[in-house]
Amino acid sequence: MRIVIVEDEKPAARRLVRLIENLGFNVEMTLHSVSEAVDWFLNHKNPDLILLDIQLSDGLSFEIFDEVSIESPIIFTTAYDEYALKAFKLNSIDYLLKPIDEDELKLAIEKFHNNWSSANPLTFNLDQIKGALKLTEEKKFKKRYLVKIGQHLKMIPIGEICCFYSENRGTYFRTNDNRDYLLEQTLDQVEEEINPNLFFRINRKYIINMDAIKEMVSYSNSRIQIKLHKMEEDDLIVSREKVKKFKEWLD
Repeated sequence: MRIVIVEDEKPAARRLVRLIENLGFNVEMTLHSVSEAVDWFLNHKNPDLILLDIQLSDGLSFEIFDEVSIESPIIFTTAYDEYALKAFKLNSIDYLLKPIDEDELKLAIEKFHNNWSSANPLTFNLDQIKGALKLTEEKKFKKRYLVKIGQHLKMIPIGEICCFYSENRGTYFRTNDNRDYLLEQTLDQVEEEINPNLFFRINRKYIINMDAIKEMVSYSNSRIQIKLHKMEEDDLIVSREKVKKFKEWLD
């Protein structure tokens, strides 16, 4: 089976190739932009299956279809929910949200094998898709937090936060200048509103920023100890049940 990936983030593309190879398939080509994809599809036979990110570095992948006719079935892979219904109006087999789960990818490829043929393409009920996936608008992640310092209010950009943590029934975050601020939200609520590509909850107490990681050390019981640039705490341990997803997140 000839599989082509269109994904502008190279670490995400490499991980997707690895997931597909783990399922026993080979990837013929990985493309990283609208222009690169248009050029390739104009000069090559349509593959058996395309895994297509929606938002590429030079535009939306839907623009590819304005330039070249593609009859291959498609599995869309993206972090942006708002494009779901438009995606299913094309030759879409499935729509997977990032970070891609290996089991969901396996089911999507099985769906392709079981249902797709050139003589009998899949058809979709958009209302059913909308209800099942609940993809009605783009998920918006927090870009900043508003905190109170005495009588003053201060906005802290999300990129300046090295971690969120809970302590004494309170929720706090620490910034890159080594300051701590109290939040009204619980750690569970914070986890729902921040970008999972940037932050990861390593255990019940801490959510860390990937850019703040200084060092990672093997720890007892197959766990990982994390050292952040601005944190000296010794309980920054990736819990055992989260180690696999943590390593995937780093990729």
